[in-house]
Amino acid sequence: MGAASHPAAIDVGGQPYLRDAKGALVPIGAIKAADLLMDELVRNLTAEADDLSAQIAAFKRRVYEQVGAHQALIAQEYGAKIGGSKGNITLSAFDATMRVSVSVADQIEFGPEIQAAKSLIDECLNEWAATSGVQLRALVNRVFSVDQEGTINRAEVFMLLRVAIEDPKWLRAMEAIRESMRVTGSRSYVRFHRRNASDAPWQAVTLDMASA
Repeated sequence: MGAASHPAAIDVGGQPYLRDAKGALVPIGAIKAADLLMDELVRNLTAEADDLSAQIAAFKRRVYEQVGAHQALIAQEYGAKIGGSKGNITLSAFDATMRVSVSVADQIEFGPEIQAAKSLIDECLNEWAATSGVQLRALVNRVFSVDQEGTINRAEVFMLLRVAIEDPKWLRAMEAIRESMRVTGSRSYVRFHRRNASDAPWQAVTLDMASA
């Protein structure tokens, strides 16, 4: 592709220019051929990625609409609701080799009660210094070490809630954690799986480039 036909070329007085990172116009003739090729490659690939992203978004909308319509049809014809109370549902092909799952996950934040829980847990660990296991201490440390977004790891919190300890102070700490949870919204997910036979293990149909 010639310089004048570069997809991002800006015509100024009949001459092609490209805008650089600082916003200045640079004559295409003054730009290295390797830089022009890289610029064109990045622009072309990003345009394809934009198209694919739009197709996936449209596909997900169709999935939600069609699965919702199927649920409504079953409810209308048979007076029975399929799917869980939060909208979770899995639909399977007749030969059980394909399935579509729609799940709704709550988005949870933790209120100030979580700090009271941390104080109670620290007191427990100090009191049990001789008997509290390394694994329990490691779990507590993971729960209260914030991630890159500055939020507490929800999965680790749920693991902590499942620890079976009957100490009254520990139980108060667990109750404080439960009271700290605020459901701030929900997010829907759709997943596809297939397998070669009804007794074979499921394989995910990958739509995520990061795990492809």
